[in-house]
Amino acid sequence: MNRFLKKISPGRLIALGFAAVIFLGTVLFMLPVSHAPGAEVSFTDALFTATSAVCVTGLLTVDAGSTFSAFGQTVLLLLIQIGGLGITSIGVGLLALTGQRLNFRERLLIKEALNYPTLKGVWSLIRLVLGFTFGVELAGAAATFCILLREYSVGRAAWLSVFHSVAAFNNAGIDVFGQGNSLLPYAHDTAMNLVTSLLIILGGIGFFVVRDLWIGRKTKRYTLHTRVVLAVTAVLLAAGTILIKITEGTSITWLGAFFASVTARTAGFATFSFGEFTRAGLLVMMVLMFIGASPGSTGGGMKTTTIFVAFASLRSASTNHPPEAFRRRIPEEAQHKAFVVLSLGLILVIAVSTLLCVLEPEMGMADILFETVSAVATVGLSTGITADFGAAARIVLVLTMYIGRLGPLTIASLWVREPDTGVSLPEENLPIG
Repeated sequence: MNRFLKKISPGRLIALGFAAVIFLGTVLFMLPVSHAPGAEVSFTDALFTATSAVCVTGLLTVDAGSTFSAFGQTVLLLLIQIGGLGITSIGVGLLALTGQRLNFRERLLIKEALNYPTLKGVWSLIRLVLGFTFGVELAGAAATFCILLREYSVGRAAWLSVFHSVAAFNNAGIDVFGQGNSLLPYAHDTAMNLVTSLLIILGGIGFFVVRDLWIGRKTKRYTLHTRVVLAVTAVLLAAGTILIKITEGTSITWLGAFFASVTARTAGFATFSFGEFTRAGLLVMMVLMFIGASPGSTGGGMKTTTIFVAFASLRSASTNHPPEAFRRRIPEEAQHKAFVVLSLGLILVIAVSTLLCVLEPEMGMADILFETVSAVATVGLSTGITADFGAAARIVLVLTMYIGRLGPLTIASLWVREPDTGVSLPEENLPIG
């Protein structure tokens, strides 16, 4: 078995790891001990819930709070944590607790899982990932506990706070309040909005940025990646807030517009019903969802750096100047990869939307497109149609969330073979545009 695993590429091993955890979660959700009294969970519901949790998406066909027992909710919490940190990070963390040293393959797995550019400093990165994650989640739980204590008992508030903090930091967007309303009851609660937003942002900027900010806290010298992530994140949050407020007008507050802009970055919580949003508002949300969080984070989407590099390349093509940012030139490899990721993401959105339209012809196109982008970018926001999908459409969304969590580029690379360097084909130009 060990010899077989060594022959599998890191990308395929990570994909198999996620699939195995999803399968285990599905089995556990099917057990009667996972169900609340009187609740029934079908196989597709269990599979959908497990996939959504492991892929930190947040789309659900059942209400987690009223459907699952304390055991089932604990399983759900663990799946979110594993999905957010990644199977590799969890596994390596457990190895470290036993005192074992990381070999080359284990370092390679971490590099692949976190999209880290080098094998150097992998172990220190894992320690940062685990320490920062649990530290922020603990602080978030404490802050949320103070808010929820106003309406819940101490024990209930403690559990809800822990679950909410983990779900928010990992950009999962799943809640167990038991009403199926996400955070709608807290639409005007400034403290809950700000605490949740901070958890989402900290989970979405990426561990590379956190590490760089910590290392450069004295010198104030940061990498291009950190500068780009912070700049794009700030622009998207501000622009998203303004555009959502403009498109929705008086039907949403400035606090609600800000939270919607934050949660669209693959978090999935809602303080206002997106089923009541205008088409313009839904379009703004879809753009924000598609872009998503940053590399090396708990969030999904095409990533902030991808969209930045793509726009820099377009600007370069129109001005005939090499693409650059913060006095650094962007390499051609990054430009090529950015356009490949965006192209694969758009193809996936179009293909899945078309298939869902065929399977669910009675549903509106805007609703289906919103649901598809939410699944591809592992966001979890919905206009309220998730539970209305049939079994076939749910399986399609399960596969979509799985692809979205691994990344379209990673999925495409699973079938790539080593190129045959023995033959060189002649070039011929093609007219473009």
